[in-house]
Amino acid sequence: MNLTIGTRGSALALWQARYVASLIETNHPGCRVELMKIKTSGDKILDVPLARIGTKGLFTKEIEEALLDGRVDLAVHSMKDLPTDLPEGLALGAIMEREDPRDVFISADGRPLEQLDTGARIGTSSLRRKAFLLKNYSGLDIVDIRGNVDTRLRKIESEHLAGVILAAAGVKRMGFAERITTYLPVDTMIPAIGQGALGVEIRQADPKVLEIVDLLNHEPTAACVRIERAFLRRMGGGCQVPMAAHAVVQNGEVVVSAAVVHVDGSPTVQDRFSGPTDDASLGTALADSLIERGADSIMKSIEGDDWHPGPAQP
Repeated sequence: MNLTIGTRGSALALWQARYVASLIETNHPGCRVELMKIKTSGDKILDVPLARIGTKGLFTKEIEEALLDGRVDLAVHSMKDLPTDLPEGLALGAIMEREDPRDVFISADGRPLEQLDTGARIGTSSLRRKAFLLKNYSGLDIVDIRGNVDTRLRKIESEHLAGVILAAAGVKRMGFAERITTYLPVDTMIPAIGQGALGVEIRQADPKVLEIVDLLNHEPTAACVRIERAFLRRMGGGCQVPMAAHAVVQNGEVVVSAAVVHVDGSPTVQDRFSGPTDDASLGTALADSLIERGADSIMKSIEGDDWHPGPAQP
């Protein structure tokens, strides 16, 4: 059986797609997998901060179109890029075991964040990272940067940055782990929803492909990511709003931490819930808790009075 994976053309996306292809070919010796590179809207718009574009599916829409019209058989996504509402006819066939979910600081000169001078320039494309930096480290100058992992690393020198904040998973997958200065604790900077996890998207009406990719599913990760995505769905937010949720399995139950942070770092509403691993509504309940404690005011200050909570069901 021959399969085609739809993927973005960045070095990290290609690494992820090739990794999935190698696992499929190992688990199913009769399968041969090839890649189709597809340029997404997010890959075309490189001179505008992500928060200003405001389009859901920025890195997935064109790939999903290829999946729907049969040009590809499956798609590999970073779960933090995948909207909570999938197009009709598509489904998640697998959520793979999560890499390190933390954010990391890569310094220009080896100094950690807390030792940087006032006014030090830190590069990030994420409003979430910016908000947590402003909340926890005073006096930093946050600079918007876009691009692949290696591009952002080069910008440390080309844009005279004191360092950049990146996802540990991408840095490790691209072979740059030795450049990491500091791993930021999840209680200091809660990771993005789905950060570090890969998702395999398929057509619902394709049981053969589902059977093949089902072996890639890692249920503990899948349970955690479902809860995180239920939180995101209820909060009705995307990359325009600094919010975060991260779940882990501990002693047979899921513990999930979440926060909504103003873009200036304050105010912040944060909480932690625990419950059964098979209950995605835990994320919805956590979102409701934050809304009751003032997250709705933060959301409205960013998105306007038209903001309202999303559906309760994940």
